[in-house]
Amino acid sequence: MELLPRSPAEFSSARYWDRFFRQRGQRPFEWYGAFPELCPVLHKYVRPRDKVLVVGCGNSELSEQMYDVGMCQDIVNIDLSAAAVRQMRERSASARPGVSYLLMDMLHMDFPDAHFQVVLDKGTLDALLTDEEEATLAKAEQMFAEISRVLQVGGRYLCVSLAQAHVLKKAVEYFSQEGWVVRVHQVGSSGDKQQFVLPVFVYVMTKFRKVPGSAAGILEICPEEQDRPLRVESVERLLAAVKDRQHYALLCSQISKTPCREQVSLDLCDRESGKPRYTLHVVDSPSVKPSQDNHFAIFIIPQGRETEWLFGTEEGRRQLAASAGFGRLLTVALHREQLYEGMAAIQAELSGKVMELAPPGLPARQQVPFLSVGGDIGVRAVRHRGSSALSGDFVVEDVKGDGSCYFRRLIFLQNRNVVQSEARLLAPTPLPGQKKRRKDKKKPSPTEPPGAIDKSYLCCEHHKAMVAGLCLLGGPDALPGELAVLVVGLGGGSLPLFVHDYFSQARVAVVEIDPSMLDVATRWFGFCQGERMQVHVCDGLDYVAKLAAEAPAQYNAIMFDVDSKDLTVGMSCPPPAFVEEPFLQKVKTILKPEGVFVLNLVCRDSRLKESVLGALRAVFPLLYARRIQGEVNEILLCQAGPAERLSPTELGARARALEGALRQPGRPWDSSYVLADMLQAVLVL
Repeated sequence: MELLPRSPAEFSSARYWDRFFRQRGQRPFEWYGAFPELCPVLHKYVRPRDKVLVVGCGNSELSEQMYDVGMCQDIVNIDLSAAAVRQMRERSASARPGVSYLLMDMLHMDFPDAHFQVVLDKGTLDALLTDEEEATLAKAEQMFAEISRVLQVGGRYLCVSLAQAHVLKKAVEYFSQEGWVVRVHQVGSSGDKQQFVLPVFVYVMTKFRKVPGSAAGILEICPEEQDRPLRVESVERLLAAVKDRQHYALLCSQISKTPCREQVSLDLCDRESGKPRYTLHVVDSPSVKPSQDNHFAIFIIPQGRETEWLFGTEEGRRQLAASAGFGRLLTVALHREQLYEGMAAIQAELSGKVMELAPPGLPARQQVPFLSVGGDIGVRAVRHRGSSALSGDFVVEDVKGDGSCYFRRLIFLQNRNVVQSEARLLAPTPLPGQKKRRKDKKKPSPTEPPGAIDKSYLCCEHHKAMVAGLCLLGGPDALPGELAVLVVGLGGGSLPLFVHDYFSQARVAVVEIDPSMLDVATRWFGFCQGERMQVHVCDGLDYVAKLAAEAPAQYNAIMFDVDSKDLTVGMSCPPPAFVEEPFLQKVKTILKPEGVFVLNLVCRDSRLKESVLGALRAVFPLLYARRIQGEVNEILLCQAGPAERLSPTELGARARALEGALRQPGRPWDSSYVLADMLQAVLVL
């Protein structure tokens, strides 16, 4: 402990380093960056005939090792510590004639201009630039100026560093403004136990003759020594890229020593585009009893299924990990912008990286299995890309679900892990008398949907609960007769389509603020307007306010399924203005006395949710709530008239009667759920 400085400023003091090396004795001091790790990078930039200057050499073995392997034969070392220089002269004088040691301050060097092809610095800049005080920054600039002076044009300044943000920023800004090419290498780890958790970097600054008025120099990063450099457009992006790699190293160090109490998420990006290619979640299962071969496994989520509850939620992934029976399960989601050749290619690409996230206690050379559903990576085909002024960029894609079903989905890319709308696709059916041909079967074009839309399918649990809530409109045994229904929020159109098709006497008005969504629903989701289905492209707030003033009490049911574009609010559905009390009074005004107002509420802010419920209670005396299991969605069924309060049993009976009326011979019906079950856990608020 007595070797440590009393303050960071002592790192630039000759007196401190003399005391340090006297007390340490002959043992070489390698702060970080062992020679085997640095060697692949140094070999790229140091040639055998180069004249090399090592600044702040201390008693490191780096120069000796470079000389001994034949990397270069003319190495001049300088240091301001007389004790270090004396030790090194004694150690190398006879054995290494091409290596010399001089007592010299790198801020005031005696060498002539353009004397060296390479200047090498291992930790010296880190030791000098301990803070961002004006005097410290001035010393760093003086160091850079001297290095620039003694380097030839085309020469390289190689700086081995831990890349603290202020150190990297100062070096990169200085040399890029001088017109030099700046490249930052991340040094590969040898796998040995290291003193420092943070990765080591080598800044490679190549000197170019400065041209007045020219732009700043080129900036590049090499994540590992074998990779070709990637161009970055600004100092800020370069700093961010280095910071990401430092955070990743800290994460790997942490989870390799202790189990994760909470799930850890990170993205692995494509080296060419910089866009996310894989999203990883580290899930530990303390309840799994460890054995010889159940420490660690990788689970590849099939394309398009990353939004499912089992894969897209913490609770789902926890259940997946427990059922898989591994102490640590690493789930891997694939991104729609990327291409994947198959499971074997993904395994080859990830095998090295995922081992950095292995759990503590993993036996050496343990085989780590790659798992998936059905052993494949799934199917995802992007059918359409678009952009909306209101919703941002979006895609329409077809994905293969569990089994042989295919689904069409609308995804808003600003919230890419949420399915905005979904429709099930019907398998193409041959015409009567047409035989299936096994050979030379014509494959569908990738630009054509594989089948028609199944309009009997409601994609979301909350849509099923919203439809079940319409049982409040009829008696215990009857289907409601003529209905006027207002749906605010179109999306892919599955909810209004279902109401239109299965409530044969219903007149449906849909309000959608985004004209792009009407085009998407019509073109890709089988939506169409007609005598009983009309879409009004306008703001739902304005539409309701206008009706309340002009034509009150005209709807039997009003259904709100409208998302909020403001991601900073803890309520993603509906926008807050739709559940303020003055507006809810207008909703009540256009609702018939015996009508029902059905609201899809998605609110993670408990205080905001209580405020919404308070506003609803103030307007609607009768309020039922149905929480969707495994989701944040809550369906609220609101009535303002003199309707009697129904028990969950009575609601279930009405829902069964409603389903019996809707299921008609010859009309397709999705038998995967029962409407009465959608109201089984209803609470009366």
